Amino acid sequence: MDFLHTMVRVKDLDASLNFYCNLLGLVEVKRYDSEQGRFSLIFLAAPGQLEEAKTSLKPTIELTYNWDPEQYTGGRNFGHLAFAVDDIYAICQTLQQAGVVINRPPRCGHMAFVKSPDGISIELLQKGKALEPQEPWASMENTGTW
Repeated sequence: MDFLHTMVRVKDLDASLNFYCNLLGLVEVKRYDSEQGRFSLIFLAAPGQLEEAKTSLKPTIELTYNWDPEQYTGGRNFGHLAFAVDDIYAICQTLQQAGVVINRPPRCGHMAFVKSPDGISIELLQKGKALEPQEPWASMENTGTW
C-alpha cells in the first residue's frame, strides 16, 4: 500500500492557491476540471518532491474545489498538514506579512501552526535542529486555535 494524497475542500480556489503556492511555496503538479461534476482537483507538491509527485511516489495535497458554493465547517477536525521548512522564522515572517495569523508562533525555533483560508491547520517544522529562539517569536502568545 502507498499513501497518495490528502484531500482538502476549499471555498475560494484563488485564495487557497495563493496560500499554498505563493506563500508556502508548493507547486501545482496537475489539475483536473470536471464540467459534468462541476468540480476541479488541483494537486500540489513541495518543490523537493516534484518528480516523485508526478509519478505518485510521494504524497501530494489535493485541493478539491466545488464550483457550486457550499459551506464547509469543521476544518479543525481534519487534523493538520505538516511541512518541514528550511527557515521557520522566515516562512512565518512571510506569512505574517501577508496577513496570515501565526496561531502558534515558533517560540522554540522548531514548530509553528497557521491556518489556511479554509481553516485547515498547517504545522510548520524546522528541518534539522531547532533554531535559536528569536524575537518577536520567543515572546509571542498563541492566537486562536491550532
